[in-house]
Amino acid sequence: MTQILPSEDHQIQAISLNIVAHSTIKKQWSTWHQRLHGQIIANKGLLPYRASLVLAISGGQDSMALVRLLNDLQHIYEWELHLWHGNHRWRPDSDQVANELAEWASEEKLSLCVSIPNRVLDSESIARQWRYECLINQAKRLGCEKIITAHTASDRAETLLLNISRGSDRHGMASLPNSRHFLYIDNVNLIRPLLNFSRQDTAAICQEWKLPIWYDHTNENLSFSRNRIRHRVLPILEELHPGASLRISALSSRLQEENQTLSELLPLAIRSLTKPRDRHQLLRTELVSLSKSNQRHVLYEWIRRECNLNIKTSVLEQLINRLPLSQGPGKLYLAAGWILSWNRKYIVLDPNN
Repeated sequence: MTQILPSEDHQIQAISLNIVAHSTIKKQWSTWHQRLHGQIIANKGLLPYRASLVLAISGGQDSMALVRLLNDLQHIYEWELHLWHGNHRWRPDSDQVANELAEWASEEKLSLCVSIPNRVLDSESIARQWRYECLINQAKRLGCEKIITAHTASDRAETLLLNISRGSDRHGMASLPNSRHFLYIDNVNLIRPLLNFSRQDTAAICQEWKLPIWYDHTNENLSFSRNRIRHRVLPILEELHPGASLRISALSSRLQEENQTLSELLPLAIRSLTKPRDRHQLLRTELVSLSKSNQRHVLYEWIRRECNLNIKTSVLEQLINRLPLSQGPGKLYLAAGWILSWNRKYIVLDPNN
């Protein structure tokens, strides 16, 4: 059944009245509550009034802080909260952690679903895919449109630094957006509401309210690149420039906004460079007259749109260096059987049938 919600003005009025009415919220309202509340008010689609939410929790400090803030704000936003925990059974204490989390959730009068894989998850990427499959199925079963994770500004800063070190382009650096759609999944979005909070913030929240934390000691394993960034690189940056994680995370957010701007303008540029009635051919002379930066943007987006391929930065650089008219004709083999060739007038995309 479709839920009929109050108008936007009535929603804001209801939220304001709920803040006034709930004495518990007033007593425990903190700068962290205010920060998240302000973010939700500014971005109404992030965590809508009376939404049903599935929260992914590991038991670590970030997810426990997330549960605390959302459970407090639930009184004013009238959300329906559903917790989910994935027991990978990677650690000797995995079952114990899942059982203790279930006991804690029961004491807090929160619903918790624990999932256990029916196959061996032998890599982090496979485990991540399994987690999202479970979360999407749980969201569909409960009729929830929002899946919530506890990624913080520190996580986004780590990801950006890792991607820079790997030579990623601006798309790779604009990582971990506040929200994203799942490909081929209707009406279920992933939301990351803690990207304005650092790991120091979540630790302070847990300490302030004496929240239980279940530590994952694999996060201390320095054989993982992310852990070395977390324990060796970011602490030095924070020492040099306190608040570095938040600023690096904010940079990633700004890059996302710039990428959105480019995604809106690039189709117009591509249309002006495309051979009439054949979108698989670009005008070579007009393209190479642009700056190399704009050539990169146009070629990347054109190939992505026409071939459904994300061309590697190294391949893109090789291509741009071969496109000046003085280099003559040429050919480049792309993934999935696509061939890119060029003569004096046109750059042509062909599927290799």
